This record gives sequence, structure tokens and C-alpha cells, in this order.
Amino acid sequence: MIGVFDSGIGGLTVVREMRRHIPNQDVVYFGDTARVPYGPKSRDLITKYAIQNTVFLSTKNVELIVVACNTVSSICLDKLQSMFSIPIIGVIQPGAKKALGCTRGRIGIIGTTATVRSGAYQKILKRLNPSIMMKARACPLFVPLAEEGLTNSEAVYLIVEHYLAPLIKFRIDTLILGCTHYPLLKGVIQKIVGKGVTLVDSAHSVMEEVRRSVPEKDEKGDIHIYLSDVPPRFSQSGSMFLGERIGKVRKVMVEDYV
Repeated sequence: MIGVFDSGIGGLTVVREMRRHIPNQDVVYFGDTARVPYGPKSRDLITKYAIQNTVFLSTKNVELIVVACNTVSSICLDKLQSMFSIPIIGVIQPGAKKALGCTRGRIGIIGTTATVRSGAYQKILKRLNPSIMMKARACPLFVPLAEEGLTNSEAVYLIVEHYLAPLIKFRIDTLILGCTHYPLLKGVIQKIVGKGVTLVDSAHSVMEEVRRSVPEKDEKGDIHIYLSDVPPRFSQSGSMFLGERIGKVRKVMVEDYV
């Protein structure tokens, strides 16, 4: 069984990739919808939340935990890995490695303000290949656009073009989608940057790493979804991110798991 957590519902895009490519794995998902977003919060508070989320998932007998939140992955993944005996995978390193395998030398990175400010992708890319050229850009409006299902309107094209213009000017050949919400905007992003730019979906990249880390099973896996708050439109928006109809959702107070 695989545990996945995110600050909200964006991590369901990671679960979607798992359901498509490793469907025989059971998945337990926790979305911290009561405390989203994590990005504007302090490092100490983000770390506290991440520890609580990990403790909760560890009570579900998971064999591996995926931190689908780019903010947590960039700020306190090392601390989680040192605190828990369960293998823990973040989304940043798999995406960075995938980008290096695709690029001809110029990589763009888009993400939330917190992820871009942390420099986590840049640090890993430079460590793995010091000669790589890169440019990062925070795209704060992409998350609400994805959650509202606004993925193909004229306004969305204008917003995406505005954010990506500096990266296009930089002549990137590879673009890391450094937020689990961004795959929903992949079609628009690809049209704006052009077919010559390879998009690296962090959700797909982390799925590939998980697939190498878990054993094959014969029976079809189940999905169990837990949230810290159940928003009124979750069934609709969650199904959009997951790519399938969402069944039963359980509410849990992770503050109790310390």
C-alpha cells in the first residue's frame, strides 16, 4: 500500500498517474484541505504539518509515502526521511532527473512562489549537472485556474502566456511543471511554449520512481481518500484531478496524530 499526501487536492494528479500505470497498488491519499495553502506559511509550521501528515499515513500500514506537495518536498523532505523508517519520496528529485534526461541544455522551472523561492529544483539540477542553464518562474494564478477547471479559455491563454514569456525569451527546451496542479494546464502550456519544448510532469516522474520501488501485485488496487476538510465542490473538482469518479471520502483531524 502506498501513502500520498499533499496540502490540498493537487496531489490527486500523482494518484491518477499511479492508477494509470501501476493500477494494482492500493493507495491511501491525504489532502490537508483545511490548512491549504502551505506556501505562504513559515518553514516551522510547514514542517509541523508535514510530520503530522506522515504520522497519519504511517498508521495505515503503508509501505512507502509520496510527498506530492512541492512545498514540503522543497522545505523538509530530508527531515521526514530522517525521522521515519518508511521510505519517503518527494516530487522534486524525480522531476529534476527526468528534465536532465530530456534537455539540450536550457531548462525552465515553474511552480508556486514558495517552491521557486526555495531554489530546490535549481539546487538539484546544478548538483547533477553544473553546466546546465536554467530559469525559474513562479506562477501563483495557475493553482486557482486548475481548481476552477479553467483550462481552455481565452483568459487562461493570456495568463499562461504572461507567466511563460520570460522562459520563452530564455529559449528553454525543457520545462518542469513544478506543481501537481499544473498537469491540468498542460495542453495550454504546450501550445504557448511550442512543440519544441519538452514538458516534464512531476506527477508522472514521481510515479515512475514509485513503480521502481514497489512490488507487482495481481489484484486491482483500491483508493482510500482522507481530507482534513471536505469542501462543498470536492466531488467535482477531486474527480477532475483524479481522472475518475470519487467515491467515499473520510474526514480526519491529523492534529491528533503526533
